[in-house]
Amino acid sequence: MPPKKPLEVLLIACGALAHEILAIRKQKGLENLHVTCLPAILHNRPALIPARVREKIRAAKPRYDKIYVLYGDCGTGGMLDAVLNEEGVERIAGPHCYAFFAGQENFTDMMERDPTRFFLTDYLARHFHTLIYKGYGLDRHPHLKDILFGNYRGVVYLAQREDAELVRLAERAASMLELPLEVVQTGYGELAPFLERVA
Repeated sequence: MPPKKPLEVLLIACGALAHEILAIRKQKGLENLHVTCLPAILHNRPALIPARVREKIRAAKPRYDKIYVLYGDCGTGGMLDAVLNEEGVERIAGPHCYAFFAGQENFTDMMERDPTRFFLTDYLARHFHTLIYKGYGLDRHPHLKDILFGNYRGVVYLAQREDAELVRLAERAASMLELPLEVVQTGYGELAPFLERVA
């Protein structure tokens, strides 16, 4: 009897996770996992995320055995989960990628110790200037920095990889916000076991 063919699985993900998903897929040999991403810039307008995810789900249902979503709630106020419940699709647990990279319990502990820190991932370290600095208009209106970031007391870079260039970019981001930086090596956190489970 020939071996059972693995299910064809689609991952609908935030573009900020694409590099990590593809790295885990390759590392673990999860060839039946297919990936489609929405632009990470949607985080600047999270109310748009649920409808865009729904469009991806409905377009993909006829072609895949299973569909999973790799987004946290990401500021949608429960709207993403409402869409996923209606569509019968599971997502990775957690409010955002910081929590599932750091681990839900670790992230909760970090926030309980000090809720005044701004978080970066590898993706955000790499794209801070475009997504945050320019995305929030700080390049044109520097006075907004104090309005948007005045209550923060530090930056925590949750690093998925050990990469001196990414640390340098995180240092630059913290410097632009005039905040101290802490680097925490998380690896892929809860993302890797989730992908292995759904493959």
